[in-house]
Amino acid sequence: MVSAAAVRFAMGVLGNIISLFLFLSPVPTFIGICKKGSVEQYSPVPYLATFINCMLWVLYGLPFVHPNSVLVVTINGAGCFIELVYLLLFVIYSGGGGDNKKRLKVISISILEIVIVAVIAAMVLCLAHGTHSRSRIVGLIAIACNIMMYAAPLSVVKMVITTRSVEYMPFFLSLASFANGVAWTVYALRPFDPYIFAPNGLGLLFALAQLLLYATYYKSTKEQKAARKPKSEMALAQDIVGPEPNKVSHVSHINQAA
Repeated sequence: MVSAAAVRFAMGVLGNIISLFLFLSPVPTFIGICKKGSVEQYSPVPYLATFINCMLWVLYGLPFVHPNSVLVVTINGAGCFIELVYLLLFVIYSGGGGDNKKRLKVISISILEIVIVAVIAAMVLCLAHGTHSRSRIVGLIAIACNIMMYAAPLSVVKMVITTRSVEYMPFFLSLASFANGVAWTVYALRPFDPYIFAPNGLGLLFALAQLLLYATYYKSTKEQKAARKPKSEMALAQDIVGPEPNKVSHVSHINQAA
C-alpha cells in the first residue's frame, strides 16, 4: 500500500511542475513587451504579489520554521528568481515619454517587500520558540499573501468589464493559477496542512473567476482587435502612397468655379 508520505511527495513534485509553469506563463506577455519596448497598460501588481508570496513560502518551508517542506522551498525559491526577472523587465520598459512614476513605484514596492519579509523572519526567529509557533505565524501571513497572489489579476477586472476586453488580462496566467491551486490543494490533504490548503482552495475560486471573465469577453476582444486592424492598415497605406495633389487641385478648382 502506498504510504501517505509517498503520496505527499508525488503531489509535491507535481505541484512543483505546475507551479513552474505558472511562474513561466507570463513569458509570452513579456516577449510582447520587449518587442514593443513598452509595458503599455499591463499591471505589475500580479508580479509584485507573487514575489512577496514566494519569499514568504520560502521562509515557511525552512527547517527551523516548518520541517520536511523541501518541495515548498525549491519551487518558491525558483519563483523568487523568475519574478525578479519580470520586475526588472517592468523597470526597464516602464517610464516611456520621460514619465518615471511607474518605474519608481515598482522599484520602491519591491524593496519594501524584501524589507518586510526580512523583518518577519527576524521577529519569528527571535520571539517565537519552536517550529509549531513559527509555522503558525508565518503560515497565517503567507495565507494572506497567497490569496493576494491569486486575486492580483482581478485588479484589472474593472478595466475588463468597462472595455469589454481581456487583452490585458493574460489567459495563461489565469489558467496556470487554476491548475496550481488544484495541485497544492491535493498536496495539503496528506497529511492535512491548513496553511497550504486554505489559500490554494480559495485560489481555485479566484482563478475560476478569471477564466469565466475570459470566456465572457473573449469574443468582444477579438471583435475590437479586428476593428482596429483596418484603421491601422488604412493609415499605413496613406503614409506610403501620400496625398493625391491632382484630385485635391481638381476639387479646389470645381469649388472656385462654383
